[in-house]
Amino acid sequence: MKPDFKTMPRKELIAYVLAHREDEEAFDALINRRSPDSEATWYNFPYTEEGQQQMEEVFRRKINGEN
Repeated sequence: MKPDFKTMPRKELIAYVLAHREDEEAFDALINRRSPDSEATWYNFPYTEEGQQQMEEVFRRKINGEN
């Protein structure tokens, strides 16, 4: 029996998807929770070595759940 992805907290759903990479239903549930592009945060970093480093740091913080 699969968990109820609609009620599962986001962090638990991410952990489940990582542990069950073949479960397309779980992956779809995670993708459907993403913010629409109109609500997304867009970052415009210059295409330089420093800009790449800044972008990687932002991504690292987002992946770790930091702001």
